[in-house]
Amino acid sequence: MKIKVVALLIGAAVGALAEPASYTLDTTHSSANFSVRHLMVSNVKGNFQVTGGSAIWDPKNLAVSKLEAIIDVTTVDTRDPKRDAHLKSPDFFDAAKFPQIKFESTKFTQKGEGLEIAGNLTIRGVTKPVVLKVDGPTPAVKDPWGNMRIGAAAVTKVNRKDFGVNWNSNLDGGGVVVGDDVNIALEVEMVQKK
Repeated sequence: MKIKVVALLIGAAVGALAEPASYTLDTTHSSANFSVRHLMVSNVKGNFQVTGGSAIWDPKNLAVSKLEAIIDVTTVDTRDPKRDAHLKSPDFFDAAKFPQIKFESTKFTQKGEGLEIAGNLTIRGVTKPVVLKVDGPTPAVKDPWGNMRIGAAAVTKVNRKDFGVNWNSNLDGGGVVVGDDVNIALEVEMVQKK
């Protein structure tokens, strides 16, 4: 009888470990970074604050895994206050009308050592499919406060005009002030829900 009870308890513990884990994004240790061609000669880099999000992660059953991230457009920072104000204006992100950028996953796929997350990216009220190429998630670690954490990095490239971010100006010698392709790099840290 005791052996059966122990076996049931072990089975329940293993089953619990196999269940998907739910996470909340740690906004103080997460960021959304971007770079875009400037004047056809260099890349301007900037970042936004990630202000919310959640994830469900099950490496043994990717079909149940999910990711959602929310970015605050008003936090855009390119180290130039005048340029940041222009990026918040209707010429670019129109932050007063569209204060958030949002990503919602639709599918997780294992790709060799890496992971791809397909999903919908919404900028300026326009939603388009994108694919994130992910490094991670890392193995879970326990922080000094007893929380379990995982982290991941992801990259993708989008054409800003697909989202209605169309402003530009022609240069005298040919070319334009702002490139169309935007490279996006995400760094996220997540805390497991208890």
